[in-house]
Amino acid sequence: MKSFQYKFILLFVLLTGCFVQLSGADKKDKKHPAKVEILSPDGPYLLYTDDGGMRSISVDKKGHLLDKTYKSVPAGFSFDVYSDKGENLFPVSLHPVKRPEWKIGEAEKMIVLSDPHANWECFSSILKEWNVIDKDYRWSFGKNHLVVIGDVFDRGKDVLPIYWLLYKLEKEAADAGGCMTFLLGNHETMVLGGDLRYTKKKYLHLADTLHIPYQELWNKQTELGRWLATRNTMQLIGDDLFVHAGLSLQLFEKDKSIPEINDIMSEGLFLTKDERKKASEDIAFMFATYGPVWYRGMVHSADRYHPLYPEDLPQIFDKYEAKRLFVGHTIFDDITTFYNYRVIAVNVDNKENMEKKRGRGVLVENNQMYVIFDSGKKELISE
Repeated sequence: MKSFQYKFILLFVLLTGCFVQLSGADKKDKKHPAKVEILSPDGPYLLYTDDGGMRSISVDKKGHLLDKTYKSVPAGFSFDVYSDKGENLFPVSLHPVKRPEWKIGEAEKMIVLSDPHANWECFSSILKEWNVIDKDYRWSFGKNHLVVIGDVFDRGKDVLPIYWLLYKLEKEAADAGGCMTFLLGNHETMVLGGDLRYTKKKYLHLADTLHIPYQELWNKQTELGRWLATRNTMQLIGDDLFVHAGLSLQLFEKDKSIPEINDIMSEGLFLTKDERKKASEDIAFMFATYGPVWYRGMVHSADRYHPLYPEDLPQIFDKYEAKRLFVGHTIFDDITTFYNYRVIAVNVDNKENMEKKRGRGVLVENNQMYVIFDSGKKELISE
């Protein structure tokens, strides 16, 4: 009997102790609730449905998810674009998209920028300072030309504002007799192919909330996906050639024309890395080390970059009928030239540029090249 009483008391004590511990844990959780991550202003992402409808996904400035489906695209559909900080930036109206001509004439003025990487303040400030856009972000560059050499995705928090700005400027520039050219960079190929290693958490959080992979917000059935699918990788403007990273001797030996390269890149754009390797030999090559959005050998001489030797440059320029080549991709402290001013690297680190007032772009005017600053200053690039 005593043994039974002892066991009963022991069991009671153990159960009571567990209850006290659980109660204490509950109290502790109430004092320190789990942190709930709020969505950041974003969008809109416009996804088309197979039956001719459209789904619009965005996050307002209060962090509320707005997810609306239309049975058909409303006539004259337009929308406002907000920055990550919740600022109402500009309205956008949809327009037909098509691949730009790969070869066009030169304008009186041309401004060349690269690698904005979702840094809205840096990108918009130089456009305003040089009157490419007005205070309301409308095209004000007349019949002149803006060229952006790829890489809007990743690193920053304003991917959508920059893409939508470029999208609308394309139409506004054309209406004014000017031109806005955006070329594909390696980060476009990464994100659209599902490589999200540099994608900011705010975007991944939105995708998780929607229960879809982030790249599905950019697929071929979306408005910006369709637009990116028609962007060129190489562009000839007058006798100036543009490409995101560089042109390798191995690419030259492939004997592909500029239109062929553009088509191959678009064909593989939405494939994963493994799918690109299996798709075709040409696609596998274009998206790898010696391809036009990855090759650094024109601006780096170390063996690991497989440098292009000066004696090989003329045959590449002759093939593509160019006298100069503008590239981005590789970051330098300032605008940097190679091969006796024939290759111009325009990717300057944005953060350091803002702090130190370094050059952020190139102005080509009257056969002269200038480094331009977001302060309005310009410096001649002497040959």
